[in-house]
Amino acid sequence: MPITDKVAAAKQIGEFLQAVISHGGFRLKYRITVDPPVAENRDWEHPEILVEFAGPDSTLLLERGGELLRAFELLASEVLHLQGNEHEKIWFDCKNFRAMRIEELQLAARAAAEKVRSTGAPYRFAPMSSRERRIVHLALREEKDLRTESDGEGGRRSVVVYPQNYKAARRT
Repeated sequence: MPITDKVAAAKQIGEFLQAVISHGGFRLKYRITVDPPVAENRDWEHPEILVEFAGPDSTLLLERGGELLRAFELLASEVLHLQGNEHEKIWFDCKNFRAMRIEELQLAARAAAEKVRSTGAPYRFAPMSSRERRIVHLALREEKDLRTESDGEGGRRSVVVYPQNYKAARRT
Protein backbone atom coordinates (compact mmCIF):
# COMPACT_ATOMS: atom_id res chain seq x y z
CA MET A 1 0.00 0.00 0.00
CA PRO A 2 1.33 3.48 -0.74
CA ILE A 3 2.54 5.61 2.13
CA THR A 4 -0.33 8.04 2.56
CA ASP A 5 0.76 9.50 5.89
CA LYS A 6 4.56 9.67 5.91
CA VAL A 7 4.78 11.03 9.45
CA ALA A 8 2.65 8.16 10.79
CA ALA A 9 4.73 5.69 8.75
CA ALA A 10 7.95 7.17 10.19
CA LYS A 11 6.47 6.79 13.67
CA GLN A 12 5.65 3.11 12.95
CA ILE A 13 9.22 2.53 11.76
CA GLY A 14 10.52 4.23 14.91
CA GLU A 15 8.38 2.01 17.15
CA PHE A 16 9.51 -1.09 15.26
CA LEU A 17 13.19 -0.11 15.49
CA GLN A 18 12.93 0.76 19.17
CA ALA A 19 11.57 -2.71 19.90
CA VAL A 20 14.18 -4.48 17.75
CA ILE A 21 17.08 -2.47 19.13
CA SER A 22 16.09 -2.77 22.78
CA HIS A 23 15.07 -6.45 22.66
CA GLY A 24 18.02 -7.34 20.44
CA GLY A 25 20.48 -5.67 22.78
CA PHE A 26 21.91 -3.49 20.01
CA ARG A 27 23.83 -0.35 20.82
CA LEU A 28 22.43 1.72 17.98
CA LYS A 29 20.85 5.11 17.50
CA TYR A 30 18.86 6.13 14.46
CA ARG A 31 17.48 9.23 12.82
CA ILE A 32 14.35 9.10 10.68
CA THR A 33 13.88 11.80 8.03
CA VAL A 34 10.64 12.23 6.08
CA ASP A 35 11.13 13.48 2.50
CA PRO A 36 14.94 13.72 2.73
CA PRO A 37 16.69 15.98 0.22
CA VAL A 38 17.82 14.15 -2.91
CA ALA A 39 21.55 13.51 -2.76
CA GLU A 40 23.80 13.62 -5.82
CA ASN A 41 24.33 9.87 -5.79
CA ARG A 42 20.59 9.24 -5.52
CA ASP A 43 19.51 11.17 -8.59
CA TRP A 44 17.14 8.40 -9.69
CA GLU A 45 15.99 7.30 -6.27
CA HIS A 46 13.81 9.44 -4.07
CA PRO A 47 13.02 7.73 -0.77
CA GLU A 48 10.09 9.12 1.15
CA ILE A 49 11.59 8.00 4.47
CA LEU A 50 15.30 7.73 5.25
CA VAL A 51 16.59 5.96 8.37
CA GLU A 52 20.24 6.52 9.28
CA PHE A 53 21.98 4.48 11.96
CA ALA A 54 24.97 5.24 14.17
CA GLY A 55 26.48 3.81 17.33
CA PRO A 56 28.91 1.20 18.61
CA ASP A 57 27.11 -1.68 16.84
CA SER A 58 27.00 0.05 13.44
CA THR A 59 29.54 -2.38 12.04
CA LEU A 60 27.13 -5.26 12.71
CA LEU A 61 24.67 -3.68 10.29
CA LEU A 62 27.29 -3.55 7.55
CA GLU A 63 28.79 -7.03 7.83
CA ARG A 64 28.21 -9.41 4.92
CA GLY A 65 27.49 -6.59 2.51
CA GLY A 66 24.96 -4.85 4.75
CA GLU A 67 22.85 -7.96 5.27
CA LEU A 68 21.44 -6.91 8.67
CA LEU A 69 20.81 -3.36 7.44
CA ARG A 70 18.84 -4.74 4.48
CA ALA A 71 16.99 -7.15 6.79
CA PHE A 72 15.89 -4.26 9.04
CA GLU A 73 14.75 -2.36 5.95
CA LEU A 74 12.82 -5.36 4.62
CA LEU A 75 11.09 -5.89 7.96
CA ALA A 76 10.18 -2.19 8.13
CA SER A 77 8.66 -2.51 4.64
CA GLU A 78 6.59 -5.42 5.94
CA VAL A 79 5.49 -3.38 8.98
CA LEU A 80 4.25 -0.70 6.56
CA HIS A 81 2.70 -3.31 4.24
CA LEU A 82 4.65 -2.01 1.24
CA GLN A 83 4.48 -4.01 -1.97
CA GLY A 84 7.64 -5.13 -3.80
CA ASN A 85 7.32 -2.36 -6.37
CA GLU A 86 7.32 0.23 -3.56
CA HIS A 87 10.65 -0.86 -2.05
CA GLU A 88 12.27 2.47 -2.87
CA LYS A 89 9.97 4.41 -0.56
CA ILE A 90 12.15 3.71 2.47
CA TRP A 91 15.94 3.61 2.72
CA PHE A 92 18.02 2.43 5.63
CA ASP A 93 21.64 3.57 5.72
CA CYS A 94 24.64 3.45 8.00
CA LYS A 95 28.02 5.17 7.62
CA ASN A 96 27.13 6.18 4.05
CA PHE A 97 27.01 2.50 3.02
CA ARG A 98 24.31 3.07 0.38
CA ALA A 99 26.19 5.84 -1.43
CA MET A 100 29.39 3.80 -1.45
CA ARG A 101 27.54 0.73 -2.75
CA ILE A 102 25.87 2.76 -5.51
CA GLU A 103 29.25 4.14 -6.54
CA GLU A 104 30.72 0.62 -6.50
CA LEU A 105 27.88 -0.71 -8.69
CA GLN A 106 28.21 2.18 -11.13
CA LEU A 107 31.95 1.54 -11.42
CA ALA A 108 31.34 -2.17 -11.95
CA ALA A 109 28.74 -1.35 -14.62
CA ARG A 110 31.22 0.86 -16.50
CA ALA A 111 33.92 -1.83 -16.26
CA ALA A 112 31.48 -4.46 -17.54
CA ALA A 113 30.50 -2.16 -20.41
CA GLU A 114 34.15 -1.82 -21.45
CA LYS A 115 34.67 -5.57 -21.23
CA VAL A 116 31.61 -6.24 -23.42
CA ARG A 117 32.79 -3.65 -25.93
CA SER A 118 36.30 -5.10 -26.10
CA THR A 119 35.29 -8.79 -26.24
CA GLY A 120 31.89 -8.64 -27.94
CA ALA A 121 30.71 -11.22 -25.40
CA PRO A 122 27.99 -10.74 -22.77
CA TYR A 123 28.98 -10.07 -19.16
CA ARG A 124 26.98 -11.57 -16.30
CA PHE A 125 27.06 -9.99 -12.84
CA ALA A 126 26.78 -12.07 -9.70
CA PRO A 127 23.22 -12.36 -8.34
CA MET A 128 22.00 -9.22 -6.61
CA SER A 129 18.89 -7.63 -5.15
CA SER A 130 16.32 -5.91 -7.35
CA ARG A 131 17.44 -2.52 -6.05
CA GLU A 132 21.07 -3.21 -6.98
CA ARG A 133 20.08 -4.61 -10.39
CA ARG A 134 18.14 -1.43 -11.02
CA ILE A 135 21.23 0.66 -10.26
CA VAL A 136 23.25 -1.30 -12.85
CA HIS A 137 20.48 -0.99 -15.45
CA LEU A 138 20.24 2.76 -14.86
CA ALA A 139 24.01 3.23 -14.89
CA LEU A 140 24.10 1.82 -18.44
CA ARG A 141 20.82 3.21 -19.78
CA GLU A 142 22.54 5.83 -21.96
CA GLU A 143 24.90 3.35 -23.61
CA LYS A 144 23.37 2.98 -27.08
CA ASP A 145 25.76 0.19 -28.13
CA LEU A 146 24.78 -2.01 -25.16
CA ARG A 147 21.67 -3.43 -23.55
CA THR A 148 21.05 -4.89 -20.12
CA GLU A 149 18.64 -7.58 -19.03
CA SER A 150 17.85 -9.24 -15.74
CA ASP A 151 18.10 -13.01 -15.91
CA GLY A 152 17.43 -15.85 -13.49
CA GLU A 153 14.92 -16.56 -10.77
CA GLY A 154 14.56 -15.38 -7.17
CA GLY A 155 17.82 -14.98 -5.27
CA ARG A 156 19.81 -16.07 -8.33
CA ARG A 157 18.61 -13.16 -10.48
CA SER A 158 21.41 -11.12 -12.03
CA VAL A 159 22.10 -8.48 -14.66
CA VAL A 160 23.59 -9.42 -18.02
CA VAL A 161 25.18 -6.77 -20.23
CA TYR A 162 25.02 -7.52 -23.97
CA PRO A 163 26.28 -5.78 -27.10
CA GLN A 164 23.18 -4.07 -28.57
CA ASN A 165 22.73 -6.50 -31.48
CA TYR A 166 23.92 -9.67 -29.72
CA LYS A 167 22.03 -12.83 -30.63
CA ALA A 168 22.46 -15.80 -28.33
CA ALA A 169 23.25 -19.18 -29.86
CA ARG A 170 20.13 -21.33 -30.00
CA ARG A 171 20.06 -24.34 -27.72
CA THR A 172 19.16 -27.63 -29.36
